[in-house]
Amino acid sequence: EKFDIVKKWGINTYKCTKQLLSERFGRGSRTVDLELETQIELLRETKRKYESVLQLARALTSHLYSLVQTQHALGDAFADLSQKSPELQEEFGYNAETQKLLCKNGETLLGAVNFFVSSINTLVNKTMEDTLMTVKQYETASRLEYDAYRTDLEELSMGPRDAGAVSRLDAAQSQFQSHKDKYEKLRADVAIKLKFLEENKIKVMHKQLLLFHNAISAYFAGNQQQLEQTLKQFNIKLKTPGAEKPSWLEEQ
Repeated sequence: EKFDIVKKWGINTYKCTKQLLSERFGRGSRTVDLELETQIELLRETKRKYESVLQLARALTSHLYSLVQTQHALGDAFADLSQKSPELQEEFGYNAETQKLLCKNGETLLGAVNFFVSSINTLVNKTMEDTLMTVKQYETASRLEYDAYRTDLEELSMGPRDAGAVSRLDAAQSQFQSHKDKYEKLRADVAIKLKFLEENKIKVMHKQLLLFHNAISAYFAGNQQQLEQTLKQFNIKLKTPGAEKPSWLEEQ
């Protein structure tokens, strides 16, 4: 039984390698589904662009975190000087309060941006990647095997029709049909996954882009109430200081 499995694997590998080399050197034909392959290429391009957005959003998070840390330190410095400089107590005092408020708003904005980053990361590196794994199976195994056994059947069909050839032709026809069924099933799976992925992408990005816009706009407008309302709208909860687990700010 093990010998038969190894033998079958060897034959299959030989046929697929032969087909692959024929395609690369322009001698073999390749089955092409133009509509599906256009969608696949569009997904790969979209993934590259979303990866760029993800990288930039992470950079923004890092810069905002540094800004918040600086504002926090500056607020502490102003508060300390307010106590030790009677002649400038008021001026240092309201500057300390301003930095404190800016720090609080910055942490709130970071909560929104971090949620945005997490959601885009899931979309790109889990949802899209899962679909592309199915695509890879379709392209590198199923499609190649289908064409390899199709080519084999075509070559036998053009040969002599003696008793041995007819037997080999029947076997080739059976193997081809098996790989054709496998190919068509995986092609259908890819088409369905691409459809669901597109629907999911639109749903996720509609929510995340609205969140990002509202949070950024409220922060730079200095609208603390609107900024906090944005987080409530999207059910984003900031971890309270002193929690056992480190805050997401500390995890960056």
